[in-house]
Amino acid sequence: MEFFNHLEPLLKTFWFIAIPASIVFILQTVLTFVGADASDGADADFDSNLSGTDTPFQLFSFRNLINFLLGFGWTGISFYESITNKTILILISLLVGIMFVIVFFVIIKQIQKLAENNSFNIANTLGKTAEVYLTIPAKKSGKGKILISVNGSFHELDAITEKDEIKTGSMVRIIKVESGNLLEVETL
Repeated sequence: MEFFNHLEPLLKTFWFIAIPASIVFILQTVLTFVGADASDGADADFDSNLSGTDTPFQLFSFRNLINFLLGFGWTGISFYESITNKTILILISLLVGIMFVIVFFVIIKQIQKLAENNSFNIANTLGKTAEVYLTIPAKKSGKGKILISVNGSFHELDAITEKDEIKTGSMVRIIKVESGNLLEVETL
């Protein structure tokens, strides 16, 4: 602690911001890689009214506060001897802190582009081919079943046809989605 006693008040403030922010940042990073961090940050106590937007994370979160303080504190320490005008030093530190938040935002946005939605949507079956699993009766007089691959997974779905009976093992094309999960098919 003797190190801090001989520092000027502004430099001491930068150190008291940078050290705790660095410790929390390291803990957040370790917890993220271990899988203990399941959200973007602490919930805010106010309504930020961001519910209808495409923002990938909350602007006012604990993680963003730590990112800002990290950039602000270490910039102030790094340039304290180089920049003699303390107002300019504080402004540059503020800008770097804001840049840390913006860089984090850009990184999260790029990571979200890697996400893939593999949830099944029956509309994705239209125009695709499938194999008849259980015979489909003629002229919508009953239901049969087809096997179709959508997004890399196989689905067994009910099917009907307007035309003649379609035997098991035949290849069909989905031409229409009827009510619910019922598909209308035709032979290839």
